[in-house]
Amino acid sequence: MTRVSLVTLGCARNEVDSEELAARFAAAGIEIVDEPESADAVVVNTCGFVESAKKDSIDTLLAAADLKDGDTRAVIAVGCLAERYGTELAKSLPEADAILGFDDYPDIAAKVRQVLAGEVPPAPKPQDRRLLLPLAPASRSERASSVPGHGDQHGDQHGDQHGDRQGDRQSDEEIGQAPASGPRQLRRRLSESPVAPLKIASGCDRRCTFCAIPRFRGAFLSRPPADIIDEAKWLVDQGVSELFLVSENTTSYGKDLGNIRALEELLPQLAAVDGVERVRVSYLQPAEMRPGLIDAMSHTDNVARYFDLSFQHASGSVLRRMRRFGDVDSFLSLVSSIRAAAPVAGIRSNVIVGFPGETDEDCLELERFLTAAQLDVVGVFGYSDEDGTAAAEFDGACSVTTINERVDYFSRLVEELTSQRAEDRMGESVRVLVEEVAPGEQLMAVGRAEHQGPEVDGHVSLLASGGVASFAVGDWVDAIVVDTDGVDLVAEPSR
Repeated sequence: MTRVSLVTLGCARNEVDSEELAARFAAAGIEIVDEPESADAVVVNTCGFVESAKKDSIDTLLAAADLKDGDTRAVIAVGCLAERYGTELAKSLPEADAILGFDDYPDIAAKVRQVLAGEVPPAPKPQDRRLLLPLAPASRSERASSVPGHGDQHGDQHGDQHGDRQGDRQSDEEIGQAPASGPRQLRRRLSESPVAPLKIASGCDRRCTFCAIPRFRGAFLSRPPADIIDEAKWLVDQGVSELFLVSENTTSYGKDLGNIRALEELLPQLAAVDGVERVRVSYLQPAEMRPGLIDAMSHTDNVARYFDLSFQHASGSVLRRMRRFGDVDSFLSLVSSIRAAAPVAGIRSNVIVGFPGETDEDCLELERFLTAAQLDVVGVFGYSDEDGTAAAEFDGACSVTTINERVDYFSRLVEELTSQRAEDRMGESVRVLVEEVAPGEQLMAVGRAEHQGPEVDGHVSLLASGGVASFAVGDWVDAIVVDTDGVDLVAEPSR
């Protein structure tokens, strides 16, 4: 049996895409193995967002190529870097045996077998995937292009035409898909975590001047609510109790379905799925936040009071050059509205400093906002030019020294502010999803509270208390915050 190792880099959206690829491999009789060293082919799902992510992807591909002295016979790049640069990447990285794009995903098993047989499928030519969907959002449901993570079934039968042997195919149970009598998901879980990303849309129609994602991920496309609910039920059957809703722009969900309030309607349906304990929403655009959405996220049982808002900056002049909306006062008003509806809500964001034309006065505006907003977590990133973006051609570029100084200053500022915000939670009741058990005399388990998103927002350490002997991954524990360490919390289980 052919063995493939899937290595996933980048965001939670890529995790969903990798699990789609895993299901396609399994359906074609290809075994998924954890260790790249034991695989016939290593498939690297790359990230192509910013320079550091691109470097990580290249380094991972080169490290995989070093394994070809052993059992590994092929290294294949898929994902955003492969889609974004395609033929250019193939020329500059001969260590990769193939570069495959999103449109290769329906036939991914056949493509891998081609590579292992010594053939080289053509790399994708760089293109603007926004042009592959109709301009009018309402016309996008009928599409010919592949959209990763949407559970597309149109490529499932291609394998037989490309040499896959029917005898290698596995049952739905072996693949990890739901049985034929129920919803059939084109997805196979690659971890046993009790939290899983659930893609509700792909692409973006915004034209932020610093961002290249819409060009290689395409125009905005919502998944039908019924498909999302079916996948949520399937995930629960796989042991998931927290759903992490992901997309490039979640607040636009439903605009192409003719219902801009579709997200507000979807949330209570997902939260009502038997076995779902928490639904978490991510990637919210401040300019698209609506009172109804704030209300739904603040008052729907089992929906996390967690607001992942993409502010990016707070100076009105910088935001206009970014082709975004807002300023300090409007952002503070939004934060105030959220905290009025849900006082203990978690609010996180990312900011970019050193954008072309950014002045000291702009930085003071950003500082004024961050100091007043008291966000739970803030990621600080230094601006870098991205191929094909408008900002890369802007005048007024900041020097590398200036960018680094501003990153350092704001990083120290937000570390102080977010630590204080965590201290404000002393004595607060939190409900923690246990994700790691750490035996010891004091530290019993590590998990996340409602205001903490996966991987990026800190965690809660649970202490032994009240005769509690042990926890298990996937447990839900009510606790009281008794200490802090930066943005991380220490809590004792409630008696």
